[in-house]
Amino acid sequence: MEIKENFQFGGWKNCIRMANDAIELVATTDVGPRIIRFGFIGDQNLFGVLKKDQGKTGGDDWRLYGGHRLWHAPEANPRCYFPDNQPVAYKISGNTLKLTQNIETTTGMQKQIEVTLSPKNQVRLLHRITNHNLWDINLAPWALTVMNKKGRAIVPQEPYQSWDERLTPVRPLVLWGYTDMADPRWTWSKKYIQLRQDPGISAKQKLGVLNTQGWMAYSLHDDLFMKKYDCCPGAQYTDFGVNTEIYTDTDILEMETLGEYRKVAAGESIDHVENWILTKSEVGNEDGEIDQEILPLLGKV
Repeated sequence: MEIKENFQFGGWKNCIRMANDAIELVATTDVGPRIIRFGFIGDQNLFGVLKKDQGKTGGDDWRLYGGHRLWHAPEANPRCYFPDNQPVAYKISGNTLKLTQNIETTTGMQKQIEVTLSPKNQVRLLHRITNHNLWDINLAPWALTVMNKKGRAIVPQEPYQSWDERLTPVRPLVLWGYTDMADPRWTWSKKYIQLRQDPGISAKQKLGVLNTQGWMAYSLHDDLFMKKYDCCPGAQYTDFGVNTEIYTDTDILEMETLGEYRKVAAGESIDHVENWILTKSEVGNEDGEIDQEILPLLGKV
């Protein structure tokens, strides 16, 4: 296990590289908190980083940058779009890196991401938002990951049940005003919903589901990236009750998970955990091919 400070990546000079024998993760401390690289050592970056934002710091305009970030839901502008353009504090303890943003001047919130890299190809991320206001606020922690181009997001459907087995619905499927279910980037099947990132198509697409299976995946060439996370029975979620969202446009595909939406008292924090898995696998498009590559990984975290 290796952690290297003052590592340069993407034009940012003050990054921290975490690596084991197979995979590496890079977080910048010049802005953020942001994780801007994740992948096998010497191989492709699974995360997308926008060229126009690389190396930039400071200023009052919000920048997408790319990589992995933390927001608070539900989405609203300008509340969510506080510019994370300033340096972040960090602390290294063993194989754990803690990145802490200054308190947001417009919201009174403070974001923190705690990253723990295991000797296996796994990462645990603890996302924490602390309310530094003198009043309570309702919010949900929202973890968003910008993936590299030309890959495919995979979200599980709820287990199939016939009409004779169950008459009641199993989960919400939430659409945005610009969602086009006939868009060729979507693939709908009995077991999975898939969304491709296509740089040649400019239309935006987004979808949300209540995902009780607690995982989503991204396939890019021969790399398979998975997020695992909890779905809390009886919890309230934003956006009509979803904990999983996927979004794409001509530049990116975003894999988004949400924690419980609740009241966060003054001085209190709210947490949301993701577990990442990275493996080499060329995942086919059919349900059986996805089952074969992904289902054996679900018990490894």
